[in-house]
Amino acid sequence: MPSGEEERARHFLVNVLGMAEIPKAPELAKRGGCGFASGDVQIHLGVEDDFHPAKKAHPALRCSNYSHLFTRFAENGVTVVEASDIPDVRRSHIYDPFGNRIELIAD
Repeated sequence: MPSGEEERARHFLVNVLGMAEIPKAPELAKRGGCGFASGDVQIHLGVEDDFHPAKKAHPALRCSNYSHLFTRFAENGVTVVEASDIPDVRRSHIYDPFGNRIELIAD
């Protein structure tokens, strides 16, 4: 993520995706960025001075509350791109505030 954008990351990961922020080790916290968790899944966002969003490579998150997330997305202006190219798999793609692609798969 871009430098100094931790608050935007927090809003998105906590308020939109429903994750909880987790503390970074003190030595890592000096570099900026932040970390989040939901169940056994953790996402760590690091800071890059010359940031470019990951539009192709992406994490895929299996979501037990898949349909509920769409309400949060609508409330927060997040665009959802449904994917139907894998039979019998309900999934979609969203983008974080920095343009990084995230795949969501219904559990």
